[in-house]
Parts: sequence; structure tokens; C-alpha cells
Amino acid sequence: MGVFNMVDLRAGLARGQRLIGLDPGSKTIGVALSDVSLMLASPYGGLARAKLKANAAEINAMATREGAAGLVVGLPLGMDGSFGPAAQAAKDWAMALGEATGLPVALWDERLSSAAVNRAMIEADMTRKKRAASVDAAAAAYMLQSALDASRPPASLPSPCQDDSR
Repeated sequence: MGVFNMVDLRAGLARGQRLIGLDPGSKTIGVALSDVSLMLASPYGGLARAKLKANAAEINAMATREGAAGLVVGLPLGMDGSFGPAAQAAKDWAMALGEATGLPVALWDERLSSAAVNRAMIEADMTRKKRAASVDAAAAAYMLQSALDASRPPASLPSPCQDDSR
């Protein structure tokens, strides 16, 4: 499968299909899952970073189990929006993952997602240990929610009321 833009990926889903959000780190891949209406992203868990074939099998099994038909992978752009080595590595991994799973993939800017999630967890007075256990999945949900919000089709306006009593 190729890499799609988020709007096209979303438009290609059948009704009731979900998206999986992935925040690939060097040790852990944060995983999030959308609801069937593609309105809300929730943390799902984390996968230990392993060989592509093993991670692809886990993600494919998850997609089958949860009714997901597409992947949104976090793209770590530079703070100035530049496409550096980390972004290239994430893009290459996403393309290979799409090929290995047979699922369409969209890349989404994930700048500051982990920082924002960590800040929120600190403000919620979570211990460092609890934060470490859940930050990857929460960052994936933060990134996926951003992608869902930005790709939401525009709401159709109601037709003007017509007075047919004349």
C-alpha cells in the first residue's frame, strides 16, 4: 500500500471502519485507536519496537480484531517544519509497514505530541512511573485526534427554511 494524505485515507474507509494511530519511538510504538465514527481517538497501548515483520504482524492482528482499515503514523518534523533524518526514517518505516500489512498509511505531523501529553500528565500529578507507562499510547492518541479533527469533512449546512403556507 502507498502513503496517502489523511483526507484521502479517511474518504477511502467504509462506514464503521476505524483507524490505528502509531507513534513510532526507538523502543516503543505508541498505539491509539479511533472510534467507528472517526470522531475520537483513544490510547490503546504500546508495542515493543521489534523487527518490521513482527510489528507488522501484531498491527495486522490488531487491525483485524478492532475493525481498523488504515494507519496514521506520526511524522517527527523539525520545529521549523523541516523534513530531517528522523522524519525520513518514520516515512520509510511507515511505507514498509503499509506494504507488510496491506493497510493504507497516512503520515501526520506529531511535533510536540509527547511534550504536550507529558505536560498534561504532570499537571494531573501523575508519577514519573505512571507517565512512562502510558505516555506513548497517549501521544499516539493526541496525534491521531489531531489528524481526525483536521480531516473531518465540513458539516453540511441545513437548507434554509421555506414557508410553504402561502
